Formats: sequence, structure tokens, C-alpha cells
Amino acid sequence: MEVGNQKQNINVEVHVKTQSTAKLSEVKMHVQKLLNRHSMVFVNYRWTEFDEDFLRRNVESVAIVDLEEIVTQPLDLRSSSVSVHIFTLNEDGPSVLSLGQDEELSAANHWLLPAAEFHGIWESLVYDTGVKSQLLDYITTTIYFSDKNVDSNLISWNRVVLLHGPPGTGKTSLCKALAQKLSIRLSSRYSYGQFVEINSHSLFSKWFSESGKLVTKMFQKIQQLIDDKDALVFVLIDEVESLTAARNASQAGTEPSDAIRVVNSVLTQLDQIKQHSNVVILTTSNMTQKIDLAFVDRADIKQYIGPPSEKGIYNIYLSCLEELMKCQIIYPRQQLFTMFELQTMGFAASEVSEHSLNLRNIALKSTGLSGRTLRKLPFLAHALFVKTPIVTLERFLEALSQAVDKQREEKAHLVN
Repeated sequence: MEVGNQKQNINVEVHVKTQSTAKLSEVKMHVQKLLNRHSMVFVNYRWTEFDEDFLRRNVESVAIVDLEEIVTQPLDLRSSSVSVHIFTLNEDGPSVLSLGQDEELSAANHWLLPAAEFHGIWESLVYDTGVKSQLLDYITTTIYFSDKNVDSNLISWNRVVLLHGPPGTGKTSLCKALAQKLSIRLSSRYSYGQFVEINSHSLFSKWFSESGKLVTKMFQKIQQLIDDKDALVFVLIDEVESLTAARNASQAGTEPSDAIRVVNSVLTQLDQIKQHSNVVILTTSNMTQKIDLAFVDRADIKQYIGPPSEKGIYNIYLSCLEELMKCQIIYPRQQLFTMFELQTMGFAASEVSEHSLNLRNIALKSTGLSGRTLRKLPFLAHALFVKTPIVTLERFLEALSQAVDKQREEKAHLVN
């Protein structure tokens, strides 16, 4: 498939088993043979079972990824520009950045990427617009501009992303998923990724008395990670409005005067590390109105992440039901249409299944619930209203509807 005179760009991610000792060149050759045998594929298709012995022994999955636009026809890999990204997951889990023998720093966790803990988050996040692809394109451009030695005094970019919106909409998860995705996507350029998560609340509750010295120490540790040019480093500051809260409280005289120096020290350190081409600063905020303007000015992208729409809710529920059918908790397996298929056929069409219409009605009355809540509801439906190990789809949809009603009732009680 070509767009104008340009070939369609298609990314193929190859998840290699942890115990595999195969060379990357061997894996790539066998994957290329697989793609040649299946040259016509649908968007987001994933192979998890293989005919060939080499792939069975060494590869967990091969996936066509990251095409968010609706494509109803299969893609022709032969006429596309195909990029193959091979990765193995790091299973060590997070570590704590230590600032010395006698000092504990619980305010920053550190992962090597790609991390097993972050695997699958990207696919689980459902947004109505191309938020994920836009963020990928932004960071890819920052790397490209650096490679081309674009003068940042003439064309300015700060390597800072701000995701803002209400709690439970997946902002922190999106930051982790974005870092994971880019560590895979840019694996030919960087050997691995580093991910440092700073908890602002912990940072400012513990460090005021030290007058910013520990802040400087922590960023020196981050600088050591950045100095390794084989690594792509992501620094996440969650709930970045805490920076503002601390500075405003200090100016009002309700916090130690030392606090404002701590906040200014953080901003200064961020300004210094962004000079490096292999670092990206990711931030989130639940309370946009409280973000310090000095920080907002530093953000290249200020992306609002809101609660999912009816379409997004339907797709979230659909992925949950597919998982439960795969695990045979919902049995027997039944076909459910995607929202795109429902809209294409028309909701009243005779071929539309009753189950799909019921799911759409449940999605409609779930509007306003956060993504975090939506992902919990299938579990609560089974625990509270099913109470049997295996359930039919029809009965489970009834239980899911009851769980939504209960969630709304509990939310109303909390508000009152």
C-alpha cells in the first residue's frame, strides 16, 4: 500500500524469548521469511504460534504494530517499507537509585527497558484520537533533529512532555508504555532504555530540610545514566503540580523557606539534562490549574488525557471480554463486533449480534468512568454477580451491567 509516492511504513516487533541464544541476524532472517510467506496481513496482526522450529524455540511473538487508523483491507508487506524491531524483556524489576550508604531514596525507582513489567501496557491503553502515535512521532523527531545537529538556539525544543487530565485516565501508564515502545523502536540506535520514576510527593516531603542538596545528588545519578550514550533515558515526574504547590506554599510563608530552593533546583536540573540528545522528560498532572507556568513553558507537548468516549469504553470492554474468552472463563466463545464494524453495518442491521448491542448499551451507560475503573469492572462483575468459575457471555454481560450500576451508585454516595 502506498500513500502518494511514499511507501506505507509498517513496524514489526519481534519478542524474543529470554532464554534464547540466537543471534539477532538469525532471528531477523527467519522473521523475514515468515513475513514473505504471509505478505498480506491485517493491521495489528500477531503471530504467537509458528510452523518453523527456529521461531518456536526462540520467539514469543511477531506483531504488526502501531497503526491506529482504521484500515479495513489487509496490508501488502511487499509494497510497504517494513522495519523489524527485535527485543528481549528485562525481568529484573525496579531498583532504587541509591544516594549513598546511609541514605535511602524511595523517591526514585529505576527500570532497565524494555521491562517485563511494562509489557502489554501500550496495547491496553485505548484513546479516540491518535495520541499514542503523535507522542511517538514527537520523540522520534527530537532524536532526528539532534542527529542532524539542528541548532536548538534557532529551533527550540526541550524534550519535555506534559500529560494532564483527571485521575485514572492512564497518564502514568502511557508514560511507561511510551518509554517501553521507544526503547524497542529505537533498539538499532540505543542498546537499551533506562526509566527513572520520581515521585514528587515523596521528593518534597523528605527533602526540604536538606536544602536541595539531595535533589542535586539524585540528578547527578540520572546524569550518570545519561552519560552512557548507548542508553535512551526517560525521566518521569508524576504529579508535577507538586512543584508548584511547594513553591507557592513557600512564597506564602506556610512551608520552610528552603522549599522554594528545592523546587528551583529541580527546574534547573531539568534544564541541564535536557541538553543531552538521549534523554526525554515525561511529566503528568491531575490538576492543570496548579501547574507552575515556569514549568508549562518548558513543555513541548501539553496533551490532555480525558476519560474515554463511548467508542473507547466499548473497545476497552471488548478487549476484556476477549481475554476472558481466551482464558475460558467466558465459555463458549462468541463473536463480538468492533465498534467500527457496528458503525459500518448500522446498529439496527439484522447481522449485528444481540451481545454486541448489549455491550454497546453497557458502554453507553459507563460514559464518564475512568479507564482505571473500566478495567476493574469485569473482575468485579465476576466476583460480585457471577459467582461461578465459568459463565456464558450472555450471563456475564448481565453481570457487567450490574457492576456498572453498582459503581455509579457507590460514586454517588461518595460525592454526597
